Amino acid sequence: MTISYTKDSLIETLKQIRALGWIENRRHGNDGGIGNTLEDLLGIDENNLPIPNAAEWELKCQRSRTASLTTLLHREPSPLGMRLVPRLLLPKYGWRHEKAGSKYPDTEMSFRQTINAVSRTDRGFGIRADHNERKVIVSFDASKVNSRHNDWLNQVKQKVSLDELNPQPYWGFDDLFHAIGSKLHNCFYIKADTKKESGKEYFHYTDIMMLQKFSLEKFIIAIEQGNILVDFDARTGHNHGTKFRLRQDCMPDLYETVKKF
Repeated sequence: MTISYTKDSLIETLKQIRALGWIENRRHGNDGGIGNTLEDLLGIDENNLPIPNAAEWELKCQRSRTASLTTLLHREPSPLGMRLVPRLLLPKYGWRHEKAGSKYPDTEMSFRQTINAVSRTDRGFGIRADHNERKVIVSFDASKVNSRHNDWLNQVKQKVSLDELNPQPYWGFDDLFHAIGSKLHNCFYIKADTKKESGKEYFHYTDIMMLQKFSLEKFIIAIEQGNILVDFDARTGHNHGTKFRLRQDCMPDLYETVKKF
């Protein structure tokens, strides 16, 4: 039988779980154990909460006092048909993979960058929000490249140029809002303390928040403040995907209404 909650009954159940104190991780060896354990306690199969007659709700869990980033969305940059990660960034701006010649072929290239709108990486990459074009744009500035990458920079110059990316990969504001907002329009956001005893991990679910109405405006502000980052992870043999990722404790900043319990 599928369990069904109202928002009020879910809040009360979460408070009861919080009152239980420390609970053993039910998914040993699983990095997602914090969310999986809470799903087990709630009697649900996945993080889409069964709340009838209401807009879709998602359950998001995070460890307290962690520097890890929360993945909001997997999305390749536009224009999608140009496949700019494998056809531009990797071959023109990539570098020799650290395991080329051992785990991978000698010709294996890598393009791994986590970029933001506040500072450039040591290879000169960043993003910016263009409000006129309503796009989040990937940018390259050769003058910001650390001197230890001079050999790589010379290779870039020979392959393409040291000018701005052309074309510049981007994501439209409205596309991002639809993709993320449709998944995280409303969210129950739960944080948990963690500890280990005798080789076992335990969670104490402490903070309970109800987040309503995902905001495009707040999302763009979070990008401009450097709290949302874009993560590229591609190599010659496989593109692991491009992700929008959120800094710790910033999830409530993306919503119009935040209620703490």
